[in-house]
Amino acid sequence: MLQRLKVSFFRKYYRFSSRQAWHAPDVYASADALELPTSAGPLRGHLYRGVKAQERPLIVYFHGGGWVIGDLQTHHAYCQALCDASGASVIAVDYRLAPEQRFPVAQDDCLAATQAIFESLSDFGPTNGGIVLAGDSAGGHLSLCTALAADDQLRPLIKGMVLTYPVVDHYSKPSLSYVECAKGQALTTDIMRWFWDSYLGDTDPDSAEAQKAFPLRSDALSTLPPAILCTAGRDPLRDEGMAMADALRDAGVAVEQEHYPDSEHGFACSMGPTDDYKAWLSRCADWIAKH
Repeated sequence: MLQRLKVSFFRKYYRFSSRQAWHAPDVYASADALELPTSAGPLRGHLYRGVKAQERPLIVYFHGGGWVIGDLQTHHAYCQALCDASGASVIAVDYRLAPEQRFPVAQDDCLAATQAIFESLSDFGPTNGGIVLAGDSAGGHLSLCTALAADDQLRPLIKGMVLTYPVVDHYSKPSLSYVECAKGQALTTDIMRWFWDSYLGDTDPDSAEAQKAFPLRSDALSTLPPAILCTAGRDPLRDEGMAMADALRDAGVAVEQEHYPDSEHGFACSMGPTDDYKAWLSRCADWIAKH
């Protein structure tokens, strides 16, 4: 009962705070609803087509929220902005959340959704025939997991990844930023631990089964497409994000990296149009245009 109440509170608060941050009462008004067929049943999504739509890669967006509290509404304003800035069409995927659906359901949903999009890509255009996987926090994690799990037919279609302060490893291997940024900002170390526990449930993070949940530990990073990745200075995930960028480079993956030392986790998608948000959005739009 206590767990259900906590989940319900955080989901309502996250939706409310995201709406307030963008100062727009009708911020959730304009997006085309769609359903993506998968073997586990249809997944909901939002399709964004900008007035300046060009032949760009289709952006497949996975929202953040620790696999527990985000949804299509919390990230609607950001997906609108990304669509407008990049000139690309965007599909936001409503994957199933923990703790109701634990690991690896979210990863399976995101892979299945990407596969369904691939099979009907011409329906979502205009595109240049490619896909960019994008996401913030847990959504960045799901972008990496999807790219790593893609089969030989899907993998060549994935032209890049936009990784906004991604989750890439478990808290049982804490970095310095887990200590330095334990408290004092929206995402605390305790909340991040709760997210992981809610997502993994009874799965032992040291088990062989769990390893596909930790992209930083993967031995297949060399199979990944080019990426752009950002980190925030006041973020428990700061150091693991930087380690992910280094690991991708070491594996031969082309990586562009941005660090925003004065911002905290959530600045890009959940806190409204700050200067760092504008800078990151512009960098992502330029990078997508090159791919």
